[in-house]
Amino acid sequence: MPELKQLHAGHAPAVLAFELANRAYFAASVSDRGDAFFDEFTDRYHALLAEQEAGICAFHVLVAEDGSVLGRFNLVDIEERTAQLGYRVAQHVTGRGVATTTVRELCRLAAARHGLRTLRAAASHENAASRKVLAKAGFVLVGPADPADVGGKPGSWYQRDLPSPEERSSFTGPGS
Repeated sequence: MPELKQLHAGHAPAVLAFELANRAYFAASVSDRGDAFFDEFTDRYHALLAEQEAGICAFHVLVAEDGSVLGRFNLVDIEERTAQLGYRVAQHVTGRGVATTTVRELCRLAAARHGLRTLRAAASHENAASRKVLAKAGFVLVGPADPADVGGKPGSWYQRDLPSPEERSSFTGPGS
């Protein structure tokens, strides 16, 4: 059974393998990370861990039983109880509910572990799968996104309000 884990230094080889194996697949729906991402992977990875340590972001990986990474699920720009959600899943697990289930789990963690009250996510108009995941996970359309927020493509922002600590014990809303 895959497990959602907070990113740590030991995940680096599996994350790099995940990004390389799925590079062409991801580039079909979001901007390619470019060769520099892979050439500077170690430095970039350490920078992500530093941001996480500082509380600016919370990075997660969905890890298969064999230790491989099936997806990345991130909370970025954490500020004033709000964060942006970003995620990507391996091509070989798409269409199985993996992204939806894990986004729902991350919503629970965002409220319980990080005290967040609002999550926002941008998706391009071309990325029907991502828009579907967000809708199934309880996000609602809130308006247009600047193309710079969606890899240079037209898109929209989605938002999900999370329960407060008082509401959490009885919360049974979308994605529970």
